[in-house]
Amino acid sequence: MNQPISAISPRKSVPRNTPMALTEALVARTMRAVEDAGPTPGMVHMTDADYARIRDEVLAGAPAGPLKLFAYGSLLWKPAGEVRGGERAVASGWHRSFCFTVQRFRGTVEQPGLMMALDRGGQCQGVVFEIAEPVAANLEALLRREMTILPAVNVPRLLQVRTEGGPCRALGFVVDPANPRYAGKLDKQAIAATLVTAVGHWGSGAQYLFETIRHLEACGIRDRNLWRLQELVAEEIGLTVAQK
Repeated sequence: MNQPISAISPRKSVPRNTPMALTEALVARTMRAVEDAGPTPGMVHMTDADYARIRDEVLAGAPAGPLKLFAYGSLLWKPAGEVRGGERAVASGWHRSFCFTVQRFRGTVEQPGLMMALDRGGQCQGVVFEIAEPVAANLEALLRREMTILPAVNVPRLLQVRTEGGPCRALGFVVDPANPRYAGKLDKQAIAATLVTAVGHWGSGAQYLFETIRHLEACGIRDRNLWRLQELVAEEIGLTVAQK
């Protein structure tokens, strides 16, 4: 069964109690009903054969034993498929970043949104889960959630991560910087403005940020870049509402 993030004990070394500036009430101001327009016109969407191929490639390259998943964003609370366990981990050489655009899910063709992936540089604290049996089916469910368009911008990759139990390899999703949807390193103010205004049938970018921080904090993980970003998003919501 999926492990509730609240069941993972937070690190005692991160006893920060400062409340978020971005609240549920502020997030609610960014939400509106958006119908799913379906597959984005002009894009090449993945087929059943594509998912099966990538699934088999991941399984063929995985180490012996349970297949592990490194969760750093929405996979913390909505992993797709069944996962179990939950252990804090650090992926060196990667950092979570709002670095690729979406025209569906948390954005539209008219108002594209931004989503997170692992980008090169720094390090990322997250949680490692085990993908439960049947592994192939649960892995494919994960791939179908994370990947929809070819060429993929959010690419599955086996990462070397460190846990309290020692190093291990875990599946993570990293950005392809050669993909046209890669946004690169953006100014935080520009990211905040997009997260406030972009909404899709899954919700707003502000909601996505809020839930990510909330679930990371439940594990005792505070990402200083996301923390600054939520402050800017809260300010931006106040400005946007004041102008209406």
